[in-house]
Amino acid sequence: MALGYEIRHCSDRKGKGLFATKDFSENEVIFEEKPLVSCQFAWNETYGYLACHHCLRPMEDTEENVRRLTNNPNIVLPFPELCPTNKSLHRYCDQCGVGFCSDSCKQQSWAQYHEYLCFGTHPALKNLYEAWKTMHYPPETASVMLIARMIAIIEQAQDKDSAISAFLEFAHGTSEERDGSILKFLGEQFFEKFECLRLLMSDIFQTCHAQSLVTEEGLKTLFAIAGRNSQGIGSSVFSIWVKNVEKFELSEESRKEINEFIDNVYLSMDRHVGCFLNNEGSGLYRLERCINHSCLPNASSTFPYGDYTLALVAKTAISAGEEICISYLDECELERSKHSRNKHLREYYLFECECEKCLKQSDEPDVTSEEETDSDMDEE
Repeated sequence: MALGYEIRHCSDRKGKGLFATKDFSENEVIFEEKPLVSCQFAWNETYGYLACHHCLRPMEDTEENVRRLTNNPNIVLPFPELCPTNKSLHRYCDQCGVGFCSDSCKQQSWAQYHEYLCFGTHPALKNLYEAWKTMHYPPETASVMLIARMIAIIEQAQDKDSAISAFLEFAHGTSEERDGSILKFLGEQFFEKFECLRLLMSDIFQTCHAQSLVTEEGLKTLFAIAGRNSQGIGSSVFSIWVKNVEKFELSEESRKEINEFIDNVYLSMDRHVGCFLNNEGSGLYRLERCINHSCLPNASSTFPYGDYTLALVAKTAISAGEEICISYLDECELERSKHSRNKHLREYYLFECECEKCLKQSDEPDVTSEEETDSDMDEE
């Protein structure tokens, strides 16, 4: 069956791109894929956001999740039968105790990387984990354990050369651009932080096949890969429960009551945890990485199954031959000025956008949205 899309060269500036080979309607799924590697963020895990160690599926039931995020232990969740969590399927590592949503995830984790990265059998890993937490506070965008998993996957792979090649496909750009990506990954004083992490990883990973990736140059490459290519992943058992309730047949009065309950829960969550509602992590996706940015995206990356499975969905109708683009910016950032948008894209992704929206706004002054706001306030 035809895939409906193809990867082809766009230009020397943009490199590869994803193009439709058939028409897609609005909200149609273009493709689904699982990540080459993924990992929950360290502080997210530390603060009790219970997720499968492998696929990030929530391991709390919905009532537990609501009580924790609202700080209200007395909430009783209606329609508990609509909760997607099945705790009878949960499994745990015998050595370190990390949880998995199923026996399948436990086995996949052990076969791919966990044998190499189990805190129970490799306690020195905890030093790396804790060191990272002192360098990267919420809101989180990355985890050093994603890089550790990349190395472990190579070491545990039967075909180690293919495993290395799969990750190096994500590497591109000059050494200066690479260092710029590491700066955004590690923040201020990134050379000192990088050296600290490098020494810890050199002690931990007495590797054979991936030895070149634990050198200074090798680790810089892996950090840059993670910094420029990782896709954020979010999962929420409450949001899945809400979707299940929306599909549930209810009387008009019951629908009104449950909608009011949901609204009140979200208000309480906002007061207690703000925007930190989800289990959060990041991953590397081989197909999604080929999709270019547009400030007028015609597609978006979604996580409809409550785990790390990414579904690319058409935001608008897409015609055969049209390039499929997503936004590398969030909804709030997309509403900012052209200068603000491109400032963020230059800093984090090392390019400037030339999409239709940016070209139409090319006559705008070169000031950020904050500068515009400050100017307006000064005039008042």
